[in-house]
Amino acid sequence: MSTLDNKVAIVTGAASGIGLAIAQELATRGVHVTLSDIDEKKGNEAAAELAAARFQFANMTSEHDCQRLVADTIVAEGHVDILVNNAGIQYVAPITEFPLSKWQEIIDIMLTAPFLLTKEVLPGMYDRKWGRVINIASVHALRASAYKSAYVAAKHGLLGLTRVTALEGAEYGVTCNAICPSYVRTALVEKQIASQAKVHGIPENEVVEKIMLVEAPIRRLLEPAEVAKLAAYLCSDDASGITGSALTIDCGWTAH
Repeated sequence: MSTLDNKVAIVTGAASGIGLAIAQELATRGVHVTLSDIDEKKGNEAAAELAAARFQFANMTSEHDCQRLVADTIVAEGHVDILVNNAGIQYVAPITEFPLSKWQEIIDIMLTAPFLLTKEVLPGMYDRKWGRVINIASVHALRASAYKSAYVAAKHGLLGLTRVTALEGAEYGVTCNAICPSYVRTALVEKQIASQAKVHGIPENEVVEKIMLVEAPIRRLLEPAEVAKLAAYLCSDDASGITGSALTIDCGWTAH
């Protein structure tokens, strides 16, 4: 894989899970990484363990925080080459019981924030004729599951944003792709087990097997590092011809 030495990346939701794994993987390849999250303690601890990294608190529901995240990274590092939109939350409930406030929060974090951050980083990428925007979508950008209206809507929208960004960035050497994993072994997945059990009327110890893995021929959870390896490849010059794509790493879910 071609070198990424001295490239500068912003990774959101980077205090744990997929975001942390991506930050770690990019750092091992010579990237200067700004980790962003609302968990300041874990974020600072994670950044301190990496060779060239900094942490910055940012609430993805705040336009100001999104703009400041990019601006402060440019002040600290000079520019931004890579943006990984990863931050996300989940809420499981039927549409008839889904709170508007929770719908809005999910859309803000998982669709509006990626738009705002992409808007802020593109001018510099265009000037330097190189850039990578990676949106951590989900198999739910391609498939739907009941009781996840906001999450599925946000991920479908994120894939649309990915494709438009790819079209607009192509002439400037900027690629944009979406990674669409099935269930990954993260705190986000673990936290929804109870709500999944409640809404489906099954015991919690049956959720992984009967709900999360039921559509996947390879019946296991993915590990965050698997997603991180794919993200790092998409950042490389070896992947410069891949753009506007929804790359599945879904244990065969979408092969049906």
